[in-house]
Amino acid sequence: MGKKVIGIIGGMGPLATADLFRKITEHTSAACDQDHPRVCIDSNTDIADRTEALIHGGKDPVPEIVNSVHRLESIGAEVLLMPCNTAHGFYDRIAAEANVPVLHMIRITRDALLEKGVRCAGLLATDGTIETGVYHDVFKDSGITLITPEKKDQKAVMDVIYQGVKKGNRDYDGTAFLKACTHLQEHGAEILILGCTELPLAFEWYRPEFPVIDPTLELALSAIRFAGCTVK
Repeated sequence: MGKKVIGIIGGMGPLATADLFRKITEHTSAACDQDHPRVCIDSNTDIADRTEALIHGGKDPVPEIVNSVHRLESIGAEVLLMPCNTAHGFYDRIAAEANVPVLHMIRITRDALLEKGVRCAGLLATDGTIETGVYHDVFKDSGITLITPEKKDQKAVMDVIYQGVKKGNRDYDGTAFLKACTHLQEHGAEILILGCTELPLAFEWYRPEFPVIDPTLELALSAIRFAGCTVK
């Protein structure tokens, strides 16, 4: 049986999309090009900001996400990935419009933490993800306690996402962000969830040293397996 085609609903943001594709490629065990999965990407930058929609009444991103779903299906995608944590606040509406499976990044992350035996995790994410309880709903009754930053620290998280990574600013001063991470550890977090797809890049660029789980990576690994390829 042949490999299944992966479709990436991208553009939320473009660097996060590229990061997911890179992780799929880097973590596939392959001796040649043909051992890698086939991947279709629609980096749809017309998708409205998810946080604005969820907590400020901004433009609904779902219609444009669904456009990407149908575009990817039309060129052969057999499983869809959505490298945006906040967009999972709209997951049910999006999945209902899809004719192929849409992998749920947050459920995949929960299951990976359970396998690691984690009992308390610090959630680094956008205001939209936190305020709408996207992670908390998935983690309910899992046995894992989620703790979130205090108000000042949450602003530092949003700033590193929007003023740092989304602007491509590798010289961004991440001091306040590092303090936010430290405070979560001091409140009992065994591991930090990089619950925004820009945050793995923030950790790569600014190099804070904390134990983390990267939902983008967990999504990539699940996608490789779903496609019928081998994880490195």
